[in-house]
Amino acid sequence: MRKTIALAVAAVALAGCGALPGRQVGGGGEEKQPQTVAESTTEPPATAKATEAPPQETRAIASRQADVSGGGQHGKARVDILGLKRQGRTLSLNWAITALDGKVNVHNGLGTGPLDMTVSAVSLIDPVNAKRYRVARNGTDQNAQCVCSGTQGQFLDKGQTSTLYAVFAAPPADVTKINIEMPMIGVLTDVPIS
Repeated sequence: MRKTIALAVAAVALAGCGALPGRQVGGGGEEKQPQTVAESTTEPPATAKATEAPPQETRAIASRQADVSGGGQHGKARVDILGLKRQGRTLSLNWAITALDGKVNVHNGLGTGPLDMTVSAVSLIDPVNAKRYRVARNGTDQNAQCVCSGTQGQFLDKGQTSTLYAVFAAPPADVTKINIEMPMIGVLTDVPIS
């Protein structure tokens, strides 16, 4: 009896977080994708902390500078892509954004709207297969949260850096480079996937 109850509870938990086969989980390409990422937590994403720019320990695989504005803040920023790593059916993107001049609004500048204090509007574009990959979600309902950095309260002054991440569905194995689109920053092209 206990085994039956334990199995039933496990099945309900797995179904609720989208971990059962055949269930679509947000974050795939805009065409139907197989399940990509599931998290069993409903806690909000952790907020990344803005810090003074440390000595660079990780070499950037791609960079882009842009004049940025958002939420009444204006400045110049540099994005350094620190990693784009394929892990099974997911792809993890890690980057740093540094304020070069003025004030840079990371708070809601990389989200999908003024109340979205995450990096959920960042997307990957596969030019070979003409597909856009959006940030993965930890569920399928309206309360599903992105599997990405939170950015609440991040207004970077000159010299400050914020390190961020986002998880996506992986493109096909034959795709070795991809474009990264970021609000305020623009598109970084031909970023290598490791």
